[in-house]
Amino acid sequence: MKIVSVECLVLDEEYPYVVINTDEGIIGFGECFRRSPYVTKTVIETVFTPLIIGKSPFSNNEIWEEMINSAATMGPLGTLLTAASGIDIALWDIKGKVLNQPIHKLIGGKQKDKISLYASSLRRDLSPKEEAVRVGKFLDKGFMAYKMHSANPSKIDDTLNDNTINTVKEIRKELGNQVEIMVDVNGAYSVSHAIEIGKQLEDLNVFHFEEPVKSMKDMEGLSRVSEKLDIPIAAGENAFTRWEHMRLFEYGKPDIMQPDVVKVGGITEHLRIESALTSKNAILTTHNTQPYGSTAAHAHIISTSNNYPYYQEYNIEKVSIKDNDSILDEKFEPIDGSIKVPESPGLGLAYNLNKMRERSVDKPTKLVDPRK
Repeated sequence: MKIVSVECLVLDEEYPYVVINTDEGIIGFGECFRRSPYVTKTVIETVFTPLIIGKSPFSNNEIWEEMINSAATMGPLGTLLTAASGIDIALWDIKGKVLNQPIHKLIGGKQKDKISLYASSLRRDLSPKEEAVRVGKFLDKGFMAYKMHSANPSKIDDTLNDNTINTVKEIRKELGNQVEIMVDVNGAYSVSHAIEIGKQLEDLNVFHFEEPVKSMKDMEGLSRVSEKLDIPIAAGENAFTRWEHMRLFEYGKPDIMQPDVVKVGGITEHLRIESALTSKNAILTTHNTQPYGSTAAHAHIISTSNNYPYYQEYNIEKVSIKDNDSILDEKFEPIDGSIKVPESPGLGLAYNLNKMRERSVDKPTKLVDPRK
């Protein structure tokens, strides 16, 4: 079996999907991280596609190394690795379909049938009372944990507009300790302010404090925050390769690491990252803001491992490819705060390629806020 074509479809001007065709008619689907989708598309179709046409879709390691080696002369790996992620996930999808096995069986076999999720809110425009009410609604839907983003990452220590502590207090007032609370400030604090806020979060029984400072830019500062606080510090969504994750873990000293399969280079590299980090006794959870390819790939990975002991992230905001006429022919969504691990071959998702092509836009027509 050989790869005969590779394309990247940018759906609704925001979501890049890789479609790989083989000479035996098996099609693989892979999702990339959503930022800079047209840069991702250009990399896939002009840099990576010539490298993999004619190769076997079973050659994950060879293809991954060739993509990374070709990217080495092109600068920072952010968008390049998100592009590689989509290709790698599509290759695993093909492999599972050929062998008639879900991906979790190809990487060791699942140990759990469903993955417990936390409701991840990406809104920053809610009052403390409004957010507390929202948390209650998701608790009623079976989500036993909730992550809030109330700080302003575009301005360090913007205390005038930061409702973090008041919001946590309001949630506790409304719901007590029925729900676990995570706080993610996306690097919005200085070291001293992060420690000050973190101590208050400890008193409010917050589950974890995520990216209190710019983690990849200030590992020494992150380490100081982690050493001063008892609350678990989470970081890693802006690390890409296994080497960056290991450097962050060693020098930033977060308690919880957060790789993202659509950022790090796909399933192949995600498994390597897990192996490297857990050799150092790291605890993992996934960063995940996309509901289909990313969520399914994470579910396969997490189901086979005991290294992800906590709730996993699920974006509760509206996503066009899910909420505005889904690109799937069969539902894939949480039930009672958990997502079922797919059992169909490959990723296990029933993508509708005709719908995807109809939703594909060749040229960008709008700007996307990079903070979302």
